[in-house]
Amino acid sequence: MATGARLFKNGAYLQSSTTLFVFFASWGIWWSFFSTWLDKSLGLSGGQIGMIYSVNSITSIVVLLFYGMAQDRLVLRRHLVITASVVMACLAPFAIFLYEPLLKNAFVLGLIVGSIYLPFGYTSAVGLLEAFSERLSRTYGFAYGSARGWGSLGYAVAALFTGFIFTIDPHINFYLGSALGVLNLLIQIFWKTDKVPLAPGHSDHPKAPTLREIVSVLKLKHLWVIIAFVIASWTFYNLYDNQMFPNFYRGLFPNEDIGLHTYGILNSAQVFLEGFCMMLVPLLMRKVGVRNILLMGVTVMCLRILGSAVFTDPVIVSIVKMFHAIEVPLFVLGIFRYLTLHFPSALSATLYMVGFEIAAQLGSALFSTPFGFIRDALGYQPTFLVIAGIVACAGVWAFFALKKDDQDVQGDAFVRDSDRSGVTGVMKTMQQ
Repeated sequence: MATGARLFKNGAYLQSSTTLFVFFASWGIWWSFFSTWLDKSLGLSGGQIGMIYSVNSITSIVVLLFYGMAQDRLVLRRHLVITASVVMACLAPFAIFLYEPLLKNAFVLGLIVGSIYLPFGYTSAVGLLEAFSERLSRTYGFAYGSARGWGSLGYAVAALFTGFIFTIDPHINFYLGSALGVLNLLIQIFWKTDKVPLAPGHSDHPKAPTLREIVSVLKLKHLWVIIAFVIASWTFYNLYDNQMFPNFYRGLFPNEDIGLHTYGILNSAQVFLEGFCMMLVPLLMRKVGVRNILLMGVTVMCLRILGSAVFTDPVIVSIVKMFHAIEVPLFVLGIFRYLTLHFPSALSATLYMVGFEIAAQLGSALFSTPFGFIRDALGYQPTFLVIAGIVACAGVWAFFALKKDDQDVQGDAFVRDSDRSGVTGVMKTMQQ
């Protein structure tokens, strides 16, 4: 109770939590049914939907790299967060009056235009906001997982209504996304954190890394291990969860509208639970360690996909979907802490963008289109079985490839609850 009271007195925590809540609500109100909108409303094929995800991922990589490098230079200044909020606020005019007509009548042009807009407002902006919030958490002394949990809650609140709204008119979803984008913009402009007390040993004007230091992360050999791990696990999980599962799930019901309504409610319940788990995982991490949290995450990920490949009963598949609420906090918080543990924390935004977000988008760019065609040829469940096998192999490889928590500590050292002797690990200089 005392810890919770301290959190709610921390203005930076409140601002960060509110930002993530509003952003994920703005994203969830339409993104959770994006593939369904492309399929059901616009009539696109699995191959075309795969092309959209692939091209969006390619441009997202460029924007993520820009966001990460620029935010590390800006440190705690909000210029990029404000820019992303402006783009979010323009969602409805873009989606309704430009994107939809182009995808229907000039698919290639719509593909290109969408791949420019979506990263700046959503698919790359999510990495920007998460990295910015994580830096705020270290600067002002609050647990990032607690703030990120409010993001999951925002997505859950949006998902609770989005399925019902979608069956009335998908355009309403986009209008609500725009309204929340405007709210997010106002939060960034008017809610300041300048007078919040700093965490011990931190400054609100830390030294910004040089461009050479930022670019040098690509020379870190172990970063490429993380990139390969993310591509082989998180990429394929998102390919399954975003591109295929919503349409697979609604097909389990005799009436599509019932499937959409049920999916919306289920998605909301799942993300509510995800928000709760976001706040619990930091506590679990202190018990079992960072590496073990990541291994647990990839295990749950594999079980979720495998469950969808084996079962067709809507009740069982719904239960299996709830694994998502456990997997996302384990993997996302685990990868963030792994990067700030084994790499220089001053480069956290760039490392997170390159090691996680860009890696995931690169994998999506490579595999979304071919797996879209594979789904067209084989069907959903055989495709899920292939994806589950790939993720399982990634988990086995990670068991041997990921560093232990006390090995090669170059960032913020990690302390387990069971460690009575002090800080785990030895700080080392940055190795190129």
